[in-house]
Amino acid sequence: MPKRKSLFLLMLWLSSATILAQAGQQAVEPGEGARLDAQREKRALQSLLKIAEKEIVPAVDAMPADKFGFAPTDGEFKGVRTFGQMVKHLSATNHILAAAALGEEPPSDAGDEVGPETVRTKAEILDYLRGSFVHLSKAIEAIGATNAPVNASPISPLKKGDVTRSALVVESLMHAFDHYGQIVEYLRMNGVVPPASRP
Repeated sequence: MPKRKSLFLLMLWLSSATILAQAGQQAVEPGEGARLDAQREKRALQSLLKIAEKEIVPAVDAMPADKFGFAPTDGEFKGVRTFGQMVKHLSATNHILAAAALGEEPPSDAGDEVGPETVRTKAEILDYLRGSFVHLSKAIEAIGATNAPVNASPISPLKKGDVTRSALVVESLMHAFDHYGQIVEYLRMNGVVPPASRP
């Protein structure tokens, strides 16, 4: 699926979730609205997270292990990340933004969005990617909680007064789908049909 279409679908899902949440506010007892809205928001974001994981993890797994060091060189690709570096970057960003949403310090091994130096093989990178989605899921579950702070993140354009758990999760999902588009390009450059495009 092309990158623009993926982003469009993500925004469509978010718009639908907002409309449904607003429509559901009508027959709610006083004081229950915020709690129910948080539950709806969590369900919508968990659905989006599952879609992202279902698209991205199999696409990464489809790349042969010996191609994780591949980076395109023709055209305007000088200095771009290798396939493995890109997946680690996506995963590290998920971890960093999930940590901020949970009021945690950024993971020390995430580096400057590059991921741990010790994560190198295809299996290790896939484990790191899956773990980043688990971390995001925990951030979603914390939506509506009042006993945990939300931190601003230096990698996010959201400032301290504007940052919310939901916004950090949405930012992470948008970023992940941006890289999904690049993952698809890297796969096709290596003769691999992305799993989502197979019959």
